[in-house]
Amino acid sequence: MSIAKCKSLHVKPGPPPSFHDRAVSDRHVPGTKPVWVRNATLWTGNANGTEVVTGDLLLADGLIKAVGIIPDALLRAYPDVESIDARAAWVTPGLVDLHSHMGVGASPKLQGAGDTNSHAAPMQPWLRSIDGLNTHDESFKLGIAGGLTTALILPGSANGIGGQAFVIKLRETEERSPSAMLLEPPFGLNGSQVGADGPPRWRQMKYALPCPRVYSQTRMDTFWQFREAYDKARQIKEAQDEYCEAALAGQWNLVEGKAFPEELQWEALVDVLRGKVKVQTHCYEAVDLDDFVRLSNEFRFPIAAFHHAHESYLVPDVLKRAYDHPPASAIFAAFSRYKREAYRHSEFAARILYDAGLKVVLKSDHSGVVSRYLLHEAQQVHYFGLPENVALASVISTPAEVMGMDHRIGFLRPAYDADVVIWDSHPLQLGATPTQVFVDGAAQLDHPVVTANKDKALQTSPAVPDWADEAASTIGYEGLPPLAPENIKEQAVVFTGVREIITHNGTTVTSAEDLAVIARDGVITCVGIHCAGVTDAAGARIVELEGGALSPGFVTFGTPLGLAEISSDTSTADGPVGEVGAVLPRAVDGLLFGTRDALLAYRHGVTRGVVAPQSSDKLVSGLSVAFSLGALNKVEKGAVTQRIVALHAEVTLKAKESVSTQVARLRALLLDAWRSDTGKQASELIEAAQRVVRGEIPLVVKAHSADVIATLLDLKKDVEAETGRAFSLTIAGGTEAHLIAPELAASGVGVLVLSPRSFPYDWERKRISPGPPLTKDSNVLALVEAGVTVGIGPHGASGPSSWGVRNTRFDVIWLLLESDGRLSKEHALALASTNVEKLLGAKSSGDLVATRSGGLLDFGSKVVGVVSAERGVIDLL
Repeated sequence: MSIAKCKSLHVKPGPPPSFHDRAVSDRHVPGTKPVWVRNATLWTGNANGTEVVTGDLLLADGLIKAVGIIPDALLRAYPDVESIDARAAWVTPGLVDLHSHMGVGASPKLQGAGDTNSHAAPMQPWLRSIDGLNTHDESFKLGIAGGLTTALILPGSANGIGGQAFVIKLRETEERSPSAMLLEPPFGLNGSQVGADGPPRWRQMKYALPCPRVYSQTRMDTFWQFREAYDKARQIKEAQDEYCEAALAGQWNLVEGKAFPEELQWEALVDVLRGKVKVQTHCYEAVDLDDFVRLSNEFRFPIAAFHHAHESYLVPDVLKRAYDHPPASAIFAAFSRYKREAYRHSEFAARILYDAGLKVVLKSDHSGVVSRYLLHEAQQVHYFGLPENVALASVISTPAEVMGMDHRIGFLRPAYDADVVIWDSHPLQLGATPTQVFVDGAAQLDHPVVTANKDKALQTSPAVPDWADEAASTIGYEGLPPLAPENIKEQAVVFTGVREIITHNGTTVTSAEDLAVIARDGVITCVGIHCAGVTDAAGARIVELEGGALSPGFVTFGTPLGLAEISSDTSTADGPVGEVGAVLPRAVDGLLFGTRDALLAYRHGVTRGVVAPQSSDKLVSGLSVAFSLGALNKVEKGAVTQRIVALHAEVTLKAKESVSTQVARLRALLLDAWRSDTGKQASELIEAAQRVVRGEIPLVVKAHSADVIATLLDLKKDVEAETGRAFSLTIAGGTEAHLIAPELAASGVGVLVLSPRSFPYDWERKRISPGPPLTKDSNVLALVEAGVTVGIGPHGASGPSSWGVRNTRFDVIWLLLESDGRLSKEHALALASTNVEKLLGAKSSGDLVATRSGGLLDFGSKVVGVVSAERGVIDLL
């Protein structure tokens, strides 16, 4: 036993030499029919992601049997094969997520189902994510609906060493156990052992630096604990090597009566030093990246990937100094600035890393980014400059390689696992949706809903803008390039090459010829073919739009944007709401201008924000304000566009008091306001409530549960019955609003959906309408179909986030495509502009956004200017 163990110490992990000779997968489900996918456009992952094959795909016995041309003899071997005509649709390997917490941070979030983080000690290499994997997590089936088939399940980041991670397949198994979901579990788990002629399997370990939040310590403390733990593992490793040197030399007198040196707590860390573990390290800033690279060289172990790695693009040479090989960077496309470590994130990071010769992976950190939308991460980095082949590889073949599974997943190759996705459009087009997903050869979507009328143009890779100058500026300014627009005042700007103009009232002007549009001091003065010859054009700035458009600017609501720079750092924010009553907070008093999220959103067509005072534990939070995202301070003309917009409240199952108590307080507030003598001085809260019941401003109530929303409709009836007057009620949140859509429409109550792509984060957001391929309609479209006035807020992490505001136009394009022709372009634009203003009681801003190479709802266009009437400027971006 000791001799065999000693011989195995230096054997590197990987598949056995005969692995690709296998005829049946170890994960094959008996009774699964073979599948013949015909007439497909196959992205194989080969040749660095550049190989695309037009042909067929045969799946049988849990494996890919053939790619491209299928020999007749092979087809005859499977007489019961099921044939699918792909009709030239794109087919890829299943998506692979290198960083997920699904199962250990189960959804919906409930007490007893949170196993992501241990708070027992900073360094715990002995913990295992498999021991906390909840198979009832709703995330698995939703992930499959997004084309995700494999994920690495990591412990959380509260610890320097969080523990061992495990690769799983997402499909449900007959055994219904976590163990049955594992892909190549390390030998030793459940009593399995390395074969005499086979190498070990890869193990995975999660690290995090820094980890001061839980243990109140500095980076210096954490780094010492890393070195201390590694020194312990090194001592054990050296004792093992000394023991084995004697044993293998036959010097039994030196080891007689001695056990093989090992400690269960530290055996995984010893394997790290032997190069048998894929080290996955949560690391944000240059200081942390440099620290960990030094650690890898001091103790001589390779790093598989730096995760999050928000500043890795700024220090590529640091990564290249790591022991054995440069780590990959497993990054987000947009999730950023939520804490200080993420402040220098750049949308160009993926392209910059690729240009530096480093591997790029896009991952979810589910549910930081919901794993169902992992492909959207690749779509975004492609938009910002990452080549098509690398962008697709970043969520398929590259993560498979980084986790040591590229011998069986991540590629369309014979003898690889039959994890395959058929898409309704090119995978890098927004809204690309699976029409079928196979895991181990078994179809996962029972009755997929297919969007039937997608344009043929969506079957090719999207054209994207040139961002070379912006990427270079990002590097030059160490991740913080200037974002303020160039203000043009008292000078005309002529937009040439205009093909479309959409006005705020929904009127659209299109032209087969290039039009010119002249603007001065925020006002359009001429539109037409001959505008370039008018007097106002003399000495003007010329902006060529190359077939572009002018469209209404987007309006955002639902995040702290305007009241916080870094959401988790209170020193950068207005702060939480205090006691409400005699005084009522007004968001206008806490406005912050020129934040990076605001200016980035402005550069992507979101020109106006509405924000309410921020509260997580108050029934009423205060009065919202409307403001310009392009303004740099409050005293600028047009910076504050409406000082008081609406009164805001929240009714939630998570409050300290019951829902019935919250509703009773809200009802009493409105009725007391009505009964009060308006001639007497009242508290600021009562005065605001009086304005609501008089119909002067809306009451905006954040609520997600359909039961709570239904109760709020009853409250509206009660108040209106006593007062004899209608008042404006808007629901913000509305995840379950689709369940009572007809009742909302009949009551004249609109919904601001926060966020447009629903996920069951918690119990009051559990009953979602996920949209294709699982249901015909998403929440938004179900409400629109019922005649409800709907606006949308941005997507984000666990709900709307300030960093997500920039992606508003992506969200609108997605809804437009998903509607399958039921939404017009004008209606889609209204979801994030005029409808938001209407539901909040905000006056129209009148801003027009200029885009180059298409309109605001064309994925490949680029925002280059804003015509702002309220601010009296034309901003060039």
